[in-house]
Amino acid sequence: MKKESIIIESIPAILWGEKSNIGYIYVHGKLSDKEDARGFAEKSVPKGYQVLSFDLPEHGERLTANYPCTVWNSVLDLNTISKYAQRNWSDICLYGNSLGAYFSLLAYKDLPLRKCLFLSPILDMERLIQNMMRWSNISEQELKDKQEIPTTMGEILSWDYYCYVKKNPINKWKTPTSILYGSADNLTERVIVERFANRFACNLDVLEGSEHWFHTDLQLAYYDEWVDKNV
Repeated sequence: MKKESIIIESIPAILWGEKSNIGYIYVHGKLSDKEDARGFAEKSVPKGYQVLSFDLPEHGERLTANYPCTVWNSVLDLNTISKYAQRNWSDICLYGNSLGAYFSLLAYKDLPLRKCLFLSPILDMERLIQNMMRWSNISEQELKDKQEIPTTMGEILSWDYYCYVKKNPINKWKTPTSILYGSADNLTERVIVERFANRFACNLDVLEGSEHWFHTDLQLAYYDEWVDKNV
């Protein structure tokens, strides 16, 4: 499989597959990188797609760059990537994993996408931040006063991030979308993913007992079947 490393306005990226008029923008999740797209590319490239993956801020080759992985920086980068895709493809599809799905929902709500695949998507960041505050016994007023607070889970909660999320709810999504979700996902509650799927007419596959991170042999086999069916 052809693999070309490229730079898109300072963003390290990989273009997988031979030249095509249709492709997937691949948006990885937290603690991952552009190389994570290999498995997905191996399934989609033989079907005629190219795949464009890239490093989110503070991930992959950008780990030491002075450019934090905030929601606004990530949305800006996703818009840069989509402009490249629009120049090179007549049809654009989307794959978003976890946090990458959330950034995509913000950045691509008006982008004319052909279809979308979401794995373990974060669909309500405001709810997730509120849950993390509750798990760590942090009040909204305390976060506002301190601006940033490390949590017991290793995450740093930010007041500015929280305010951005509250001001930018996910209320528009028009792309035909298929979602794979684990019933034991502790980052996105089942009621939230079901509500999202109903609201935006998404196809929802639920793997009972699976967590947010698909990693066991059974989970990965189910994931492979899901990709084959939906790409």
